[in-house]
Amino acid sequence: MSKTLLSLGHGYSAQALAKRLLPQGWTIIGTHRDPGQAETLRAQGVTPLQWPINFDEALQGVTHVLSSIRPDDAGDPVLRAGRDALVAAAPNLKWVGYLSTTGVYGDMDGGWVDEETPLDPGGMRGKMRVKAEAEWSALADVPLHIFRLAGIYGPGRGPFAKLRRGTARRIIKKNQVFSRAHVDDIARVLEASILAPKPGGIYNVCDDSPAPPQDILAYAAELLGMEPPPEIPFEDADMSPMARSFYSDSKRVRNTRIKEELGVTLKYPNYRDALKAMLEEETD
Repeated sequence: MSKTLLSLGHGYSAQALAKRLLPQGWTIIGTHRDPGQAETLRAQGVTPLQWPINFDEALQGVTHVLSSIRPDDAGDPVLRAGRDALVAAAPNLKWVGYLSTTGVYGDMDGGWVDEETPLDPGGMRGKMRVKAEAEWSALADVPLHIFRLAGIYGPGRGPFAKLRRGTARRIIKKNQVFSRAHVDDIARVLEASILAPKPGGIYNVCDDSPAPPQDILAYAAELLGMEPPPEIPFEDADMSPMARSFYSDSKRVRNTRIKEELGVTLKYPNYRDALKAMLEEETD
């Protein structure tokens, strides 16, 4: 049976999924903006397709679609260009996934959220995500699944490089708590959903251990045998507006649904296991 995934915005999380699917005989078509990325994708076993694309042509023979492309001020770029084509292709699509963010919940002052928590983002980026989720959900007959990702980390996206460069900063803000998700576990969740589609499903994707960001840096420094960076009060930190916006939301995210509904067992249920494994991989 044909298994072809059109990966729109074939980035970090989608690449991790592709690593799981390609050995199973999948065809992966990944869109990219930079012409120089085409050879890299081919080397990974992915068929490159430069964005913008002709959706009518791109969807021919496709059975699964994953969109990792973030919304912009004008809305969702994928739906702006391909809404009608996606609806027309719906009878042939077994699964469609949209990668959103836990930022849609807004600030909970460190409290817990689950998939039933009302969406109340404070920042513009969160509001754009809520709008995009609604636009995707409105597509007629498309087997949509929404994945709200917590802070993503993994190989090449961890604290070790910043600590070694001396650029890591341990910013302290009272009651600040983040949830996070290792990229390998994101791929596990997506694969589990593909194997057991539940159109209309919404899933928080994160580990079991929300924690203040300074704790992660301190533990990473401990693993490296380094002194942790000095603490900097949030009020005194020199930060870009984008960086500061990440501290505007504090919440703990529940991941019960990915376990009970999709049967996922996390490879990295907490940041300590993940950081140890990442350092071991670097050493190897």
